[in-house]
Amino acid sequence: MKSLQEIRPGARARLTQVGGDRSFQRRLMELGFLPGTLVRLVRRVDVGGLVELEVRGGHISLRRSEACELRFELEG
Repeated sequence: MKSLQEIRPGARARLTQVGGDRSFQRRLMELGFLPGTLVRLVRRVDVGGLVELEVRGGHISLRRSEACELRFELEG
């Protein structure tokens, strides 16, 4: 399993695990971050420490501290 820091912008990866406390997990799952879902890292934004992800056709920005709770498998 890989963290978001190990994925390059533009790459697709399959979400394998959502960590963090229960309310955080529920919030991300409501946004479409379900285990088995393909996610694409669109970009990292240095100002504000954000990452932009494409999930199920939508673009979602998360703080890097939040995104560190996600684990992925790289798609071949």
